[in-house]
Amino acid sequence: MNHHDHHDTAQEEPAEHLRFAAYLSALEQVTNADEAHMVSEVLTDPDQTMAQSAVLRHLDRRATELHPGPAYEPWAEMMTRATTHHPFLAQRLREWSLFRAVTLGQPWQPDALLDASNWLQLKTAAGSDAAALEILADGGRTKRIRNTARTNIQQDNLP
Repeated sequence: MNHHDHHDTAQEEPAEHLRFAAYLSALEQVTNADEAHMVSEVLTDPDQTMAQSAVLRHLDRRATELHPGPAYEPWAEMMTRATTHHPFLAQRLREWSLFRAVTLGQPWQPDALLDASNWLQLKTAAGSDAAALEILADGGRTKRIRNTARTNIQQDNLP
């Protein structure tokens, strides 16, 4: 009775895609009170790559909304606890906090920016903080990051 065996492998990936879509949908609708619990739940999925990808997308979306305001800090603390065993996600939250500091003119460490991921360097190079742009124009990890920073420095210097 092997007639269904070859169907199993074909169905595994779509099941992940369905779970991924379901997670994204659930995370988009989750209340603030349930958010940390929901993130923790998603991260128990056996497919860790997919689960972390869903949570990453959620973190980016929420941080994009929240980082300019005071609600960001308690949210980031809560999410840091929820993602504590997932180094990549924890790093992303640290990088959002660094991006926030640069954007809001709070104190930040140049080394932290130079050690940051390409994602954060490029995101920051596309911004307007003069000190950050200088650092990335010289020390950005990729040519694209350095060029983006240089372009933005020149735009700032136009009359």
